[in-house]
Amino acid sequence: MLEVEIKVRIDDPKAVRAKLLAMGAVLRRERHRENNVLLDYPDGRLKAGGSALRLRLSGRRASLTFKGPAQPSRRFKVREEFETEVRDLPQIRKILRALGLRPIFRYAKVRTDLRLNKVGLSLDETPLGFFLELEGERPAIARLAEKLGLPSRDWITKSYVRMLIEAGFPEGTTHSSL
Repeated sequence: MLEVEIKVRIDDPKAVRAKLLAMGAVLRRERHRENNVLLDYPDGRLKAGGSALRLRLSGRRASLTFKGPAQPSRRFKVREEFETEVRDLPQIRKILRALGLRPIFRYAKVRTDLRLNKVGLSLDETPLGFFLELEGERPAIARLAEKLGLPSRDWITKSYVRMLIEAGFPEGTTHSSL
């Protein structure tokens, strides 16, 4: 499956949420905290290959996601993505450790999930500020961004991890073991 998305920095998430709901967006999951752990082998082969393995924890929910290298695109972040729900977190942690994977980066955000037509929307509160993430098919993302008054010059295609590292958050640091 291909993940196609953009992010846009926003100033007022409450106003953006109200605007999205007025446009007919459906609330899929109310404001919740997500803790994200990126994993790699000691030799860093996933990162070196442009891939990522993420374990995401949110309340009682957990998921494991593999993201492949970014594909060429001038306007969108495009990459292969496989995700599955994790039902037994202690066991998946044991499996990941047994495979030689270790945490390399950790970050948290608060997210609200919505959907408008075929576009998944996430209002994200991060250590870097507020963002709206739009995910779906390229034409649908572009049409919705235009309706929202979000010019393509403001679109961000970097991952939160890359943005955090560029902002000076130390790479390779974690606060607890896998």
